[in-house]
Amino acid sequence: MTLQQLEYIIAIEDYGYFVEAAEACGVTQSTMSLMVKKLEEELDVKIFNRETHPVSVTEIGRKVIDEARQVVYHSKQLVELTRSEKELSSGNLNIAMTTTVAPVLMAGMFKFMRLHYPALRLRTEEMITSTIISKLKKAEIDMGILTVPVNDPDLLEIPLYFERFFAYVSPENAMARQESMERDHVLDNPVWIMRDGVRLFDRSMLRPGEAFTYEKMYEGGRVGILLQIANESGGITIIPETHIKLLPSSVRNCLKPIVNPVPKRTICLAIRKDYIHEQIMNIVIRSIKAIIPYALWDSVIMSEYLRL
Repeated sequence: MTLQQLEYIIAIEDYGYFVEAAEACGVTQSTMSLMVKKLEEELDVKIFNRETHPVSVTEIGRKVIDEARQVVYHSKQLVELTRSEKELSSGNLNIAMTTTVAPVLMAGMFKFMRLHYPALRLRTEEMITSTIISKLKKAEIDMGILTVPVNDPDLLEIPLYFERFFAYVSPENAMARQESMERDHVLDNPVWIMRDGVRLFDRSMLRPGEAFTYEKMYEGGRVGILLQIANESGGITIIPETHIKLLPSSVRNCLKPIVNPVPKRTICLAIRKDYIHEQIMNIVIRSIKAIIPYALWDSVIMSEYLRL
């Protein structure tokens, strides 16, 4: 068994076809097929069902590939330990973000990397929280940016910034004349949310004893869609503070602070506990500090350089 064989089966799963996987790995299809066949014979398992198009992964193949990703990840970690400081600021960096964080950070991070670390090839994706955690644990991405708490013993959470929530009230709504809104008053009214599709939220959706959190408002969708629907229906929705700067002034005038209590959330950088790229981690943190106003920084990232 070789690292090369493990990289091949990972590529085949990622691309779905031997031809595309071979091209990505810089080998011929026949070479890749032979190497994968030898690995299957050595392990005495069938990793792929080659009769489907694209090829599918068998049940045991899924377990093999998950372990292969871990082995390849750790082999790359060993290589990184010997790289020079200059080299550590280059290469690929894959970051996943939740859908309410991505619009705030993506553009600014690409600009920061282009200006200060052009050799660092940033790739970002929007994902729901559970997918980010799963991909981090499988070493399919390098970092995740999401809301705390992550609550996973295999991952490390580094708080980045906190933000309040504001109520957006359509001008056609009777509550549009209020200066602020108490939390309970907000929740006593139907509020547009993005979770399991766009729908109205009210207290009856909570199970007995279940606590309300504002993260229940968002999963797998864009804030702008909620604003549009709330506006056209004369309704209400909830907006994270960092999104305000992305909104036109006409929309900002319809935002109301929520009080008693003031709702907040903390955004964190999540990495595997065996992550070793301290310098890359700090580059990412510096890029976020360049985007998020100082007043919102968590005390953790006020340090110039964080150590793992």
